Amino acid sequence: MAVNGSCSYVEVNNCVLNGVRTALSESSSICSDIGEISETEVMKSTSCTFDDPFDSIEESWHHCDNMVQTSDNKIHVANSLMDVDQDPRKRLYFADGRRKVDYVLVYHYRKRSFVRGSPNQHRLSTISNGSYPLGVEEKDPVGGKDEPVEVVVDVGPPDPADGEKIMIREEFEGNLKQAGLEIERDKESKTHGQAFIRLHAPWQVLSREAEFLKIKVPTKKSYELREDKGLAATMNELWRKLNQPFQPKVPHQEQEQSRTKFLSHCFSRDKLHLYNITSKDTFFDNATRGRIVYEILRRTACARTCQTMGISTLIANGVYDSAFPLHDGDFRPTGQAEGKNDRQLLHDEWARYGAFYKYQPVDLIRKYFGEKIGLYFAWLGVYTQLLMPASVVGIIVFFYGWATVETNIPSQEMCDEDQNFTMCPLCDRACDYWHLSTACGTARASHLFDNPATVFFAIFMSLWAAMFLEHWKRRQISLNYSWDLTGMEEEEEHPRPKYETILLQKRQSKKKNKKNKNEPERVVDESGELGKDKWRQRLLSAMAAGNPTGHEKLTWRDRLPGYFINISSILFMFGVTCSAVFSVIIYRITISALMAMSPDPDVKSNVRVTVTATAVIINLVVILILDEIYGMVAAWLTELEIPKTETNFEERLILKAFLLKFMNAYAPIFYVAFFKGRFAGRPGDYVYVFNDYRMEECAPGGCLIELCIQLSIIMLGKQLIQNNIFEIGIPKLKKLCRTLKDKERDPKEIVEQPGRRQQWHLDYDLEPFDGLTPEYMEMIIQFGFVSLFVASFPLAPLFALLNNIIEIRLDAKKFVTELRRPDAVRAKDIGIWYNILSGLGKFSVIINAFVISFTSDFIPRLVYQYIYSETGTMHGFINHTLSYFNVSNFKPGTVPSVSSLGKDITVCRYKDYREPPWSTEAYQFSKQYWSVLAARLGFVILFQNLVITMSMLVAWVIPDVPKNISEQLKKEKTLLVDVFLNEEKEKLQLIQSLFSKDLTQEQQDEVQVSDQTSLPLQETHTGPVLSAPCPGSTAPRTRPRAASFSQFTRQMSMSPRSDITQHTAV
Repeated sequence: MAVNGSCSYVEVNNCVLNGVRTALSESSSICSDIGEISETEVMKSTSCTFDDPFDSIEESWHHCDNMVQTSDNKIHVANSLMDVDQDPRKRLYFADGRRKVDYVLVYHYRKRSFVRGSPNQHRLSTISNGSYPLGVEEKDPVGGKDEPVEVVVDVGPPDPADGEKIMIREEFEGNLKQAGLEIERDKESKTHGQAFIRLHAPWQVLSREAEFLKIKVPTKKSYELREDKGLAATMNELWRKLNQPFQPKVPHQEQEQSRTKFLSHCFSRDKLHLYNITSKDTFFDNATRGRIVYEILRRTACARTCQTMGISTLIANGVYDSAFPLHDGDFRPTGQAEGKNDRQLLHDEWARYGAFYKYQPVDLIRKYFGEKIGLYFAWLGVYTQLLMPASVVGIIVFFYGWATVETNIPSQEMCDEDQNFTMCPLCDRACDYWHLSTACGTARASHLFDNPATVFFAIFMSLWAAMFLEHWKRRQISLNYSWDLTGMEEEEEHPRPKYETILLQKRQSKKKNKKNKNEPERVVDESGELGKDKWRQRLLSAMAAGNPTGHEKLTWRDRLPGYFINISSILFMFGVTCSAVFSVIIYRITISALMAMSPDPDVKSNVRVTVTATAVIINLVVILILDEIYGMVAAWLTELEIPKTETNFEERLILKAFLLKFMNAYAPIFYVAFFKGRFAGRPGDYVYVFNDYRMEECAPGGCLIELCIQLSIIMLGKQLIQNNIFEIGIPKLKKLCRTLKDKERDPKEIVEQPGRRQQWHLDYDLEPFDGLTPEYMEMIIQFGFVSLFVASFPLAPLFALLNNIIEIRLDAKKFVTELRRPDAVRAKDIGIWYNILSGLGKFSVIINAFVISFTSDFIPRLVYQYIYSETGTMHGFINHTLSYFNVSNFKPGTVPSVSSLGKDITVCRYKDYREPPWSTEAYQFSKQYWSVLAARLGFVILFQNLVITMSMLVAWVIPDVPKNISEQLKKEKTLLVDVFLNEEKEKLQLIQSLFSKDLTQEQQDEVQVSDQTSLPLQETHTGPVLSAPCPGSTAPRTRPRAASFSQFTRQMSMSPRSDITQHTAV
């Protein structure tokens, strides 16, 4: 095969590549002696067509002299760097400075090797033994500079996977251009790196897709909101003035607070005259433009090269690295005289810690990030605001306990050394008898959280949870109304990449099995055609496989292995959590025994507090480690279930992650609250672990103080370490590692100045957005701490409030400065998270009832005061709760070896309701035990029914839809009906005027014809008005047909330009 040396430059690429391939394979022909080429011919060489995938690979490396033409549409090549004196706002536009960049696709390219020619060389030579220089001058279409062309020399067979990706990219981008998008790419000036493809949606595409997506836009029709009168108006004005210092200075929010409301309606290209279109470039904001382009990317298919649909599948397969919309410029002030962009407004008024006292600009957040993220921050703001009254009540309860600790009779009795309660040893042999007065500090601290006000606070928090959910429903409906989400239909979702892959494998397997049954197996030699182009055969077989995806789906049999692995793995993780809790229990038992053997009396008196605190810290570390592991396990298990859509995947992932993390976070707390001390036994009949260690018991003051310590340390530790330090540190570490990795990859290539980089380069360096699941999960676990065990820790709402004030600004800073701009996703609610919150609210009623009944001493005190107390007071309560034990009944080897209290001790006391040793039923449960147990169960039933009934009453009293919103919805429906009726009336009037004009014009024409001709009257045209005009008539007929009215109204519409009526075919 020889290459003609006189081939035109339009065929240069084919000549070069064919010559290189021939030289390396046959060593017989050389493409040389190419004539001199002018710069004009260089600029005209924009068309390259390849039928072979290997040519496509080389074409992608060379980019057809920086311009690719597919389907007669050009993809322009631009310089990737910005001029130093360029306006920073131009970073958001194409090279022409007019078309806005709506979306960016990124992929990694690699040039195998290249030869750079000098400007004075114009001859190309390739040989089999040696090397010849190559040089062709090329003029940069952007900078106008002469640069030598880089010609890729094929030194070996290209990677089949890269060839397949190049083919897929070419087809995908060609389909995007057929859909109406305009594309611009960077010039590949390095041997390898990231290539950026920028997409722009013109007006025709935006209007078409907005109509398909039923995007609501404001119309010209407006109305005034009803103003309050009387006392309500005065109160609202006073509240508005008081809130004025806390409002963010956002122009968009000031417009929302005006009394004028514009009607909104789904966008329609036939009703452009209804909308206030001042400029086609700004009618749709950047978030809406990005969402429209993402919708096109999501549904664009690659049917020729691969059976895939959507950009998410291509990213999962490695065809593209990432895809994202651009931020609105830099978040730092630029010093421009013009106003700030939305990103700068969000940074100054929302993402700064100095703005912690201000309300969130929720409408601007929604405008910039979309409804889904806007709803998250709105929900977080409502939750944080409602924590304020809960914090105030919790502080009051705490100070009530602090103020009454000196007058609390049980605490005084425990601290009274004159009563001299001698307690049984805390461990065998090594532990001595001890006096109850040594636990005075624990008893006094326990009263701070275990007092009558705790019951009131538990009831209050249960009602608070119900009010929070009802208030959020009202707020959510208000946001749906103001954000034009009422009546929004759920969008159809495309299958996930993993689902498509499994489905394709299933179809191929069925086809293969069917083929094996009908035909004998065809044996192909490994050195034959199939072995040589195995990757190409697999691709073609995938293209020709089976039925469309919609005609076949995965059944429960396909998912059965995944379900089995899910169940077994979740049970195994539960076992791991329980094992961790049990290990900490062993630690507590052994350390308690060792500290009890200490000769230091101070150490002995603080055994419980010290052991509890250190054990909780160990629990916290284990919880943090297992949390990260469980998050990855939940994602892996969800992938095994093969969910079809992203919504199904997200819901299943949330359920698994919440189940595992809930178990991990609350298992130690549940143990202390409901299991510790319940199965320890009694003196002489203790329960042992490993036959050596006694099960631990609750303190004489109860386990509530230990539950308080456990809850406070875990809650504060998770918020401080996991929610704040991890969120700040991990993204910065990831960014640092990625920067170091890029420098190590090719340090010589990194010569760009940061000030000259375009916006897509800056955004690509940011962390990708991974969804809202981690953000919601943090708050849901915190909501559990606030609601479930709040009876044991009244200060939990206060610490949650302080954390959320920081969390809002931390998340805001992360979204504005550290993350790529997420796709604007429409959503009407917070999804499955509301169901989880509702479940936690109902579960908290039961948990708090059991905490008050079984963990605290509230019920035993009531029973003693009203049944067993002779004076009706709490005097003698401590003696009533302590049982007697005869020390002679100790098992051999368990008696204290050395006693500092003397050898005359015959009886010791322990906390329980049992018969004394001199009773006929010694050491059996006494009548007091059964009385207290009955009272506890009765309180649980009473508390649960009372609180649930009150919660249902609160939900019934508070309507879901605010009254003003329902009235405005009805008013807007009526106004929209009037608008369309008036429009139809105007149409009829136009048609009538059109016909009357035709009648008048024809009558005038007939008179003119009769005056100018001498023909008889019967020969003149006197036909019907609606008949066609005679051929000889010179007057043009206007359009009398009703079918052409839509065209007439488009031409007569109030649109700013006449070209808005041009439609793009779907």
